[in-house]
Amino acid sequence: MTGPIRVAIAEDSAILRDGLVQLLVDRGFVVTDAVSEPDALRRSVERDCPDVAVVDIRMPPTFTDEGLRAAIDLRNQHSGLGILLFSQYIETRYAAELLADDAAGIGYLLKDRVADVTDFVEALVRVASGGTALDPEVVTQLLGASRRADSISVLSAREKEVLSLMAEGRSNAAIATELVISEGAVEKHVANIFMKFDLPVSQSDHRRVLAVLRFLES
Repeated sequence: MTGPIRVAIAEDSAILRDGLVQLLVDRGFVVTDAVSEPDALRRSVERDCPDVAVVDIRMPPTFTDEGLRAAIDLRNQHSGLGILLFSQYIETRYAAELLADDAAGIGYLLKDRVADVTDFVEALVRVASGGTALDPEVVTQLLGASRRADSISVLSAREKEVLSLMAEGRSNAAIATELVISEGAVEKHVANIFMKFDLPVSQSDHRRVLAVLRFLES
């Protein structure tokens, strides 16, 4: 991606919305629009073609799942648009739907679990670049809501740990640091995961994303 990342923000809290705008502008992002309701977000994305949209899940008028439904619609209508859900809540049903076809360019962070601004900015850049950024608690609840626990049973305990961190969007180096193992060991675990999931090398498919999808479907 060349040039500054273009971001649309959909957040009903004026204080948080303005804070996000200032935070991102100060760090070199271009904020194409900052809106308070989902229909305005749809119009904004259609008009301004941002690289990524930061979307709160619960927005007017009912404050249930309007933001998430808008994110799913935008994902279907605008190929390549990154979506970063930024919420106080975990909605497993619709989150799974958002991730179902392709987890590339999808993020889901909990507002009260973002440790610092750097974490948020790194996740946003990753999502805008086609990566994945999932809060660990989101991963846990998605797994808990799943009905198909058998497909990751072939993995060892350590491989499951590695795959869980992959689902959060961590690089091999970051996974090595988190698990206090060598980066070479992480690479071996990742290779084993690909092998056990029968994910051959492909010119068109990102195997890390496919592995994460398999993990979330499991």
